[in-house]
Amino acid sequence: MTVRVGYFPHNNSLWVLRHRGILEKSLPSVEWVDFRSLPAGERPSPQEGLPTAHGDHLFDGGYDFIGTGSTPPVTAQGQGHDVVYVAVSGSRHENGRLVVRADSPVRSVADLKGRRVALGHGSWQTTLLLFALDDAGLSWKDIEPVDAGVNAAQLLIDGEVDAWVGSYPSLGGIEEQTRTLVETDGLFSHRSLWFTRRDFAEKHFEELSAIVAALKESDSWITGNYREAAELFAADDGGDVERWEHALRHRPFGLEPVTDEFVAEQQRAADLFHAAGLIDRKVVVADAVLPEINELVSR
Repeated sequence: MTVRVGYFPHNNSLWVLRHRGILEKSLPSVEWVDFRSLPAGERPSPQEGLPTAHGDHLFDGGYDFIGTGSTPPVTAQGQGHDVVYVAVSGSRHENGRLVVRADSPVRSVADLKGRRVALGHGSWQTTLLLFALDDAGLSWKDIEPVDAGVNAAQLLIDGEVDAWVGSYPSLGGIEEQTRTLVETDGLFSHRSLWFTRRDFAEKHFEELSAIVAALKESDSWITGNYREAAELFAADDGGDVERWEHALRHRPFGLEPVTDEFVAEQQRAADLFHAAGLIDRKVVVADAVLPEINELVSR
């Protein structure tokens, strides 16, 4: 059978796997689907809800297996989809944080009340911002979220927004002009994760096993070849190889099973999404965990 695997640069592991041909050795019929080639659907404003999640395309024929940050599977469950977590990475807390301009009068998250905050809405940045606001006694409605995408760093420097949930390598370009408001470490584990549909996990366990094995092999290669891996990303976006190498060296690689600690963090996120009106229904994250897949990843 043809197995469709979704990928994009933000999931570093799948991006490298796509460009090195490792999975093709065990799954010759694999078809790679670039997330960026798929229709995004209607993209609501951050005030109205989350944009169409990558997870939605698991159920419309887009692909069978994907890797993202922490938000899309929560969104998918919020849409009523029967997703299953496959694996998670280690904490990527060094990948980004909530920042303001160096000369900003904002000294704490509480000072963001009524202010504009840039983020990639629907990504891990939504989760981090919700956690930071909740810890400060604020809610999503207390700020003006701005879905800024690739323009976020410049918006911050130009004073168009008051804060930004920034990430590398983009953050590296303006780091000296910013001040950290909230570190990710201690607030949010910010893991990469991989997930699929329940029917695929149950009916195509052999193919799923091949994907897991290939990801483990590819991630091992990255940790011994950071420079060469960075060149794969820079070739796509025209970015600086040095910045990409720095970013990759500060990210964890390797697959870990889903733990109770991770499930609890995801459940907190899901509850905050629902309370903020960003998803329409309450979800139970533990419903998306299968013991047999955890055993597969642990081998």
